[in-house]
Parts: sequence; C-alpha cells; structure tokens
Amino acid sequence: MTQLNVPVMADEKAKGHHPEYLYWVGCAGAFDKRYQKVTRAFAKILNHAHIDYAVLGPEESCTGDPAKRAGNEMLFQMQALQNIELLNAYGVKKIICTCPHCFNILKNEYPELGGYYEVMHYTTFLEQLIDEGKLEISQDVFKDQRITYHDPCYLGRGNGVYKAPRKVLKKLGGHYTEMKRSGSFALCCGAGGAQMFKEAESGDKEIYAERTEDVLETNATIVATACPFCMTMLTDGIKMGNREGEVRNMDIAELMAANLGL
Repeated sequence: MTQLNVPVMADEKAKGHHPEYLYWVGCAGAFDKRYQKVTRAFAKILNHAHIDYAVLGPEESCTGDPAKRAGNEMLFQMQALQNIELLNAYGVKKIICTCPHCFNILKNEYPELGGYYEVMHYTTFLEQLIDEGKLEISQDVFKDQRITYHDPCYLGRGNGVYKAPRKVLKKLGGHYTEMKRSGSFALCCGAGGAQMFKEAESGDKEIYAERTEDVLETNATIVATACPFCMTMLTDGIKMGNREGEVRNMDIAELMAANLGL
C-alpha cells in the first residue's frame, strides 16, 4: 500500500504554519476499519487538490455527540469544552467533517459553549472543489453503474444539505436514480440518536431492513452514503438480504477517489 502523507496540526504548528482547514476525522473515521477507508479516500482527495489542511491526530477526541444524544449533558459539555480549548489553541477557523454527526454538533451546538467555527460537511467541500475546477472528473469510471443515494438525517433534515451530495454523484457519471423516499422524506437508517450504541427496541422490523428494501427497489448497483452510521446500517441490511453480490455500499468520498484514480 502506498504511504499516505497526512499533515498533523501539532507538527504544522511547530513549523510555524497554520493550515487553512482542519479535517475532523471523527471516531468512526479513526477507529472503524470500514470507515477508515473513507478517511483515507478523503485525505487522498485533499492531497490531490493541494488543499492546505491538517488533522489533530492523537489529540482529536470525540465531539460528545453520542453522550448528548443519549442524555448525558454533563459528559457532552466536558468533551466539548476540552475540544474547544484545543481548537482555539491552534487558532482553528475552518473545519471539514466526513461524519454528519460531528458536522452537526460542531456547527450548531459548539457555539453555545464558545466554539465558533466555519464547519462544512465534506460533500459541500467536494462540490466547491468541482465548481472551482480543482478535480478532473471522468465520466467513464461508473458509466455502467446504477447509483442511488441515501440521505443521512443529520446532513439532510438536520442541516438542509441535499443538493451538494447529489451534484457530486451526478458529476461522477453512471445512471443516477432516487429512492421512493428521498430528500426531506428520506427514511432514517436507524442508528441516529445514539441508537448505534444500544440494542434494538421491540418491533416487527429493523429500520435498516426497511431502508435497505428502498435501496433494492431501485435496482441500484451502488448505494452511496455520506455517514459512517448509515454505512454500517445499510451494509448490515445488504448482508441480511444476501445481496452483497448485486449492490455495493460506498461512501461518496470513496467514489470520488476511485473516479480520480487515487
């Protein structure tokens, strides 16, 4: 595997350099083996586009989102205040997140505790790079693929980001198709609100199973996601239906990296 060079904020500060962007990797991007692939894919894109960025590396901690969603406000504030102190010490102004949960809490809930930053989800950043002509996209890589997109709740309904991921996907080529429940009417994957970290509640069907049925109805060969929780839940749904040979669950960052040959 080719070594991936990712700048670290502490190293950059030691050089007297202050990167324009902080890439907030998130817990899933750092520790989940599947989502580590997404982290690497996005870092490759940033390097390819010559973006001035850095990560916190071992200094990065959880944003506190799971604690807050589970009702532990004290733990959330402890984690958030610790992060804010670190971010302010580095003079961070702009943050890019691959996780919508990190994006949402940094953007909307950190300001209440004194953390004021320009926070962007990576799909919006990719849209910006495309508009600026910094990414040379091929229409041939996915030309034989049928692609659908699942809206993450914290990205779509939570923050109104619907156009950017779709614009990026349509630029990648292939045959784009929407699910019957999409946009503001999209069905949750089932893992938001700290549901990822607890056993399922009683009922007739898992939410991820219901959502996977929406995916399969499109006859898509690729379901694009933009959230680690959504990726986990939909991958489980595809496996449960024994449909791994027919449809792949790939993050938009992975699709972009593949299109660029990275």
